[in-house]
Amino acid sequence: MEAFYPRTETLPGIADTDVRGFLRRYRREATGLMWLGLVMGTLVFVWTPLLTVGWPLPSFLLPRKTLDRHAHRITSSRLYLVRQAVFLVKLAAGLCWGAHPKVRERFAMAPYAEDPGTWRTT
Repeated sequence: MEAFYPRTETLPGIADTDVRGFLRRYRREATGLMWLGLVMGTLVFVWTPLLTVGWPLPSFLLPRKTLDRHAHRITSSRLYLVRQAVFLVKLAAGLCWGAHPKVRERFAMAPYAEDPGTWRTT
């Protein structure tokens, strides 16, 4: 997720949010199929740098610039299933990053109210 939402000079990255807490909540509240999609998309992202940037390493061992190139190329792949699998990772990362109070503050938006816990899929 950090490859898709890195820290910049003006915005916090996803590493500056409570990713672990978000993932625990996501696993608890999402359907099993959505969780499986996130896990499978992560595995696709981790093991495809050989196809996108020509490096025979998992994505978490790539240098920052190469990782950025991999993230861009995998999300614009001509292979629909690969692109969609990784999209599920970007979707979950965006939900986490965009809801964080620090990020919302940078866009002059009020923080979200506490989750009332009134609707669940399970």
